[in-house]
Amino acid sequence: MNRDFHHKIVTPTHLVRDVQEARRRGLTIVQCHGCFDIVHPGHIRYLEFARRQGDMLVVTLTGDSEITKGPDKPYIPQELRAENLAALEFVDRVCIDHAPTAEAILRAVRPEVYVKGREYEFSRNPGFLRERELVERQGGRVIFSSGDVVFSSTQLAQAMPYDGDLERHRLQSICGRHGIDESRLANILDDFRGLRVVVAGDTILDRYIFCDVIDVASESPLMSLAQLGEQCYAGGAAIVARHSAAMGAQTLLVSPVAADEATTYAENVLAAEGVETRTLAIRRELVEKTRYLVDETKLLKVEHGKPEPLDSAAEQRFAGLLEEAAEGADVLIFCDFGYGMLTRSLLERVLPNLRRKVGTIAADVSGPHANLLHFRQVDLLCPSEREMRSMLHDFEHGLAPVAWNLLNETQARHLLVTLDKKGLVAFERRSQNPRVADWGGRLKSEHLPSFADRTVDRLGCGDALLTASTLALAVGGGLNSAAYLGNIAAAIEIARLGNIPVEADVLRRQLRRRPELQREPYKTRPPSRTAPPPVSGCVPR
Repeated sequence: MNRDFHHKIVTPTHLVRDVQEARRRGLTIVQCHGCFDIVHPGHIRYLEFARRQGDMLVVTLTGDSEITKGPDKPYIPQELRAENLAALEFVDRVCIDHAPTAEAILRAVRPEVYVKGREYEFSRNPGFLRERELVERQGGRVIFSSGDVVFSSTQLAQAMPYDGDLERHRLQSICGRHGIDESRLANILDDFRGLRVVVAGDTILDRYIFCDVIDVASESPLMSLAQLGEQCYAGGAAIVARHSAAMGAQTLLVSPVAADEATTYAENVLAAEGVETRTLAIRRELVEKTRYLVDETKLLKVEHGKPEPLDSAAEQRFAGLLEEAAEGADVLIFCDFGYGMLTRSLLERVLPNLRRKVGTIAADVSGPHANLLHFRQVDLLCPSEREMRSMLHDFEHGLAPVAWNLLNETQARHLLVTLDKKGLVAFERRSQNPRVADWGGRLKSEHLPSFADRTVDRLGCGDALLTASTLALAVGGGLNSAAYLGNIAAAIEIARLGNIPVEADVLRRQLRRRPELQREPYKTRPPSRTAPPPVSGCVPR
């Protein structure tokens, strides 16, 4: 191993300069490209083989945001992957490539020899075929290395125990790449106070019945419980509005309601928390979801209420109410729980007009009767992986192509896919201009692990994520900062029992506790500005 290796890690610009200098000296350039997540003996033999094919070995590796092999890939952050490769004596230059394919870096380096693994020899993969054609058109040749030792980085990573230090390093790397720090996120939270937010969707009453276990009932093998008390929460679209108000935004809820005690309770809660309401009393009853708990364990959920789609007259009235509420609004959040308010015909009627009025529109769904595909040309969608796959009837393909299909189907701009205990993946287009090729190209992605230290109650954590992320996007925070704040809000909510809004002050306290925001983000040493050290023309022994 070469311990003085940091000078080998260079930017694309410096790489091209070094390659041109070596070529003027008559050296043959060999290039390898890949992820190199965990450098194992198979990689070592592959790179040794490549070095023997010429005089200067250039290794370009795919940046973290371009790896789409899974939500927790890469296992090793790009900076450490670059160091692992540069530490090998027979590797002359290492460069992190942030492009979706190797074509641009191959065009810039123009290697005489491009080495791929033996598994590519008969590959018909379109991406590789384009790379091969490019190398050969530039006068180079493609060679396939011996595959006598085969390892899988994915299998090695899965066999490794959880490494907290590595996870923190990954988060530092992500935050450093996207300029995420405590000061920036605090400023984004401060900007929430200037927002006017409209939330549209069904209000739901979430009722918790707290019980104690008595015994097994004598008449049949069922549990006998003693009721200790109960607590009600204004949920559904109402909890999103409550989150928004608690985070500092001026918030208005547009919702169909009923003339019953549940509606009165919900309206009183909303008024006390500063949420303005625009309602139509067109429901026979407000939907209630009752959960029976022993300690913090939910034993049973009973739903009272059923879908009541709006009739044509009610739909017209509701469309007018929505458009009126959206006048002067900065943000509109749709929450479809499948109870009939946000019908496809209503959305087709109002979305084009709302799109022209409101700067940021987001949507999320829950339940078997809701359909995220009805929300077209919005700025943010926040489904779970299961919801997204169910809507597209795709349980076989990888996460990235399914996400691409959802964005293509809805023409949405950004996507946050939650992965339960594995956190979330943020997907966005390379360009938000539909008239350029990158609009429909490969997506950029970033995986954030769950920030939750403990799980008490999952109710409402997706709503907290949706609210914080949407508001952050609306104030110009960018998708990755929005995803980070949303992830923090979800972690706060999941540690609470019941549907309780997440306050801005609690978010700020959590930001101060995040170690990756308090330390200087990890950076590799900058490339040398002086002439590069000479490249040996000898074959390594």
